[in-house]
Amino acid sequence: MKKENFPNIIPVFPLSNFIIFPKTTVPLNIFEPRYIDMIDDSMKSNKLIGMIQPKNKESIPNLYNVGCLGKITTFKETEDRRYLIELKGLLRFESIKEIKSEKKYRLLEVNYENFYQDLDEKKEDLKFGDLELIFKDFKSLFEKRGFVLNWQALQNQSLDETINALSMASPFSLEEKQVLLEAHNINVRKEKIAQILKTYTHDNFDNTTVQ
Repeated sequence: MKKENFPNIIPVFPLSNFIIFPKTTVPLNIFEPRYIDMIDDSMKSNKLIGMIQPKNKESIPNLYNVGCLGKITTFKETEDRRYLIELKGLLRFESIKEIKSEKKYRLLEVNYENFYQDLDEKKEDLKFGDLELIFKDFKSLFEKRGFVLNWQALQNQSLDETINALSMASPFSLEEKQVLLEAHNINVRKEKIAQILKTYTHDNFDNTTVQ
């Protein structure tokens, strides 16, 4: 999509401790009626929705300022009327304000200006050696938490895709994942991940948030 084709007002799906990065794809199981409505409306138009983290557990929670716009790439309805979709991250956005609406789901006015680099197809200048220690620490953390990942599949991806996939799948806190999402580029994200992993290692894998 061209820059000018991205909508300024988007429906959003607030989901705690969940992030999606540009150029990554995640499966979602949609069952709440308001989000069923949101997917119905999206499928009739541009198939775009925004993923964003809530800051609290209120019935109408405050939202973080930065999320990621995604496009529905696959859609399946189950017999009990759940929607199984795959969402591909396109680019991050910054929330400007919430739009009042009669919809059951929430709408945001957003700005993409600070994140157009997400559309760049050029790969970041990363080498395996730059990430070898991070991968080792990730494996240790995942094993201690009982997480199972297909490391072979991850190694078949580009390094930037791998680091983003690990960021999404990690047992990091809501706040830590938000820090990673807001990192300007993959190199900054790599440094933030290294900082976070050090806190887990030093604190015997108890959570400590990096800002």
